[in-house]
Amino acid sequence: MPKEQKEESQESSAMPDWSAYRGVLIVVEQRDGEAKKVSWQLLGEGRKLASKLEVPLLALVIGNGVLHLAKEAAYYGADKVYLCEAPELGVYRTRPYSRICLKLIDDVKPEIVLFGATGTGRDLAGAIATHLPTGLTADTTELDVEPHPSRLLLASRPAFSEKMMATILCKQYRPQMATTRAGVFQALPRDETREAEIVSIESLMPEEEIAAQVIDFIRDTGNLNLEEADIIVAGGRGLGGPEPFNMLQELADALGGVVGASRAAVDAGWIKHEHQVGQTGSTVRPKLYFAIGISGAVQHTVGMGNSDLVIAINKDEKASIFQFAHYGIVGDLFKIVPAITEEVKKRKSLFGIPIPVAETAVQKLSQKQNMAKSV
Repeated sequence: MPKEQKEESQESSAMPDWSAYRGVLIVVEQRDGEAKKVSWQLLGEGRKLASKLEVPLLALVIGNGVLHLAKEAAYYGADKVYLCEAPELGVYRTRPYSRICLKLIDDVKPEIVLFGATGTGRDLAGAIATHLPTGLTADTTELDVEPHPSRLLLASRPAFSEKMMATILCKQYRPQMATTRAGVFQALPRDETREAEIVSIESLMPEEEIAAQVIDFIRDTGNLNLEEADIIVAGGRGLGGPEPFNMLQELADALGGVVGASRAAVDAGWIKHEHQVGQTGSTVRPKLYFAIGISGAVQHTVGMGNSDLVIAINKDEKASIFQFAHYGIVGDLFKIVPAITEEVKKRKSLFGIPIPVAETAVQKLSQKQNMAKSV
C-alpha cells in the first residue's frame, strides 16, 4: 500500500475527538407531575458512571408545573437539573419533547444520555437517535464505562434468545445513548439536603405548531404494572394449570399486591404475558416477592433477584429458587398458599383493615375459559 493511502487509512480508523462531550444526562420521565421510579433508579446508576468518568450528573425534566420534580432530581443525586416548563408540555408528544432534548444535547454536549425503557422512553430515545444520529442500545440491564481515553459506555442486554449477554459499544458517535429497564438499578436514598443548580430552558414549539393533539387520556384501571408493585405473588409451572392463579390472586389481594408469573406459565397459556417476570418479561424490585411453584431458572431469577424479601414455596427441596430465597417452604403449595391467605385475612380483620377485591386479568381469563367450556 502506498504511504499516502496508508496514512489516510490510519487517520480514518482513529477514534474521533469527543473531548467536547462531557457529562451523564438522565431524562426524567413523568406523568401528571409524578416521576416514574425508573428515573430515580437511573440517577442512582448515573451517579456511579459519572463518578468513574469524573463528570457531573445532569438531569432533564420536561412538563408543566414540574418544578418539584427538578428539586426531587437533586434529592436523588443530580448535580445540575435542566427544567423546561410550558402548558403545551403537560402531556408527552414526540416532536416538542424531542426538540427540547436535541437542543439541550447540542448545547450541553453530554457524553452519555439515558432513558427509562418505557413506552415513552423508547419513543423519545428513538426519535432523538434518528435525528442526531447516534447509536441507541435498547432495554439494557447492565451499564458500565471504560476509563479515559476511550470513555466508552458498556451497555449490556440479553441476546440470542436470552442465552447470553451482549455488550454494545458506540465508538464513532456521541452522545452514547441507552434505554434501561425499570427495577434493574437501585435509586440513591432520597436526601433533601442535597442541592443542585436548576437551569430553566425554553420550550421550542408553541401549541399551534404541534400537529398531534391530545384530546383526553383514558386510563386502563385494569392495567398491570409489575415494575411499580411493592408486593408480587408469582406462580410457575408447579401450579399445573391456569385455575390455581386465582388462588394466587386471592393472596395478592389480601396483601395488596399483584400477580406475577414465570415464563413457563406464560408459554403454557395459563396467564398473559404482562404478568411475566424475567429477562423476556419485567424486571422487578418489590419489597416482597412470593415465588410459588417456580423452579428458579436463570431466566426468571435475573428478573426478581433484587427483591427486598423473597419467599419461595416448592415441593422440591432441591429447587434452585431456594438459593435466592430469604425464606423457603418445602411442601404442597395447594395447602400452604390458602393457609397463608387465611392468616393474612385474619390478622387484617383484627385491625379493621379492608381487603380489596379486584377483577383482575387472571379472573377474566378464568371466566373466559369457563364460558368456552359451557359452550
